[in-house]
Amino acid sequence: MFALLKKLLFGLFIGFVALLIGLNIWGAVTLGKFSPTTDADRDPHANRVVMVFGATGSAGDGVLKAAMADAEVDKIYAVTRRLSPRLEAGQAAGRVEVILHQDFTDYSGLRAQLAEVNTVMWALGTTSVGMDPDLYRRIHVDFPTAFVREWLTARSGKGPMAFHYITGMGTGEQERAQWAQDKGRAEREVAEMAAGTGLRTFGHRSGWIRPTEENANLLIYLAEPLLIPGHLVIRGTDLGRAMLEISSRTTELPSGVLIDNRDARRYAAAYRERTGLR
Repeated sequence: MFALLKKLLFGLFIGFVALLIGLNIWGAVTLGKFSPTTDADRDPHANRVVMVFGATGSAGDGVLKAAMADAEVDKIYAVTRRLSPRLEAGQAAGRVEVILHQDFTDYSGLRAQLAEVNTVMWALGTTSVGMDPDLYRRIHVDFPTAFVREWLTARSGKGPMAFHYITGMGTGEQERAQWAQDKGRAEREVAEMAAGTGLRTFGHRSGWIRPTEENANLLIYLAEPLLIPGHLVIRGTDLGRAMLEISSRTTELPSGVLIDNRDARRYAAAYRERTGLR
């Protein structure tokens, strides 16, 4: 019995290693369509006012931390249903203005704030596992499209404006999984809404987003190096930095571009090199 169990565990381990190697090879070969130009034309005012959604989640906490550390960001609005330690700290320091909000299909009460916003970091979302498909679609399609519609009305097409939506690796309307189709639909719809308005929209098809240092543990630190060869992991703060860098390069990437994990890592590296942050 023990020998059989040992053989089974060894087989599972070999299978895991083979899968890990395969994923890293796939990522190394297929990921990465865009690279930051070395002589970028940047607008230092492009991220003057940032609005973050989903800041209490793992990815959202990372992008919020990046925005809080950026010297070019004058004001941060965090639209949320509840607080987190970082939101509380940012609020106490006067760095973040928290907007407690309940109905994410109605933003008419936020028009004054939306009129100021340059960059939106949309990290609002949930897992599809065990989720009612209609509710999942409401969260990942209806919420962001309702927001973009209201934002465009409030801003009246004044630029620069950039909308960054974390959709995740595997997203696409042609994919088999319903969650992937829903998020792909959202990417397309917000891009169509933005056409001709001055707003640029980006779907971030990220891999594993590593939590911030405050929320990471030893297992996470041990797992991270296993995914680096295939560019399958990005730190939450680096994802936020990539968003800020892309927003500031107002003429480099057109609206509707889909940013994969390797693309985001490259733009985050350009941000770190420019700012000296690590």
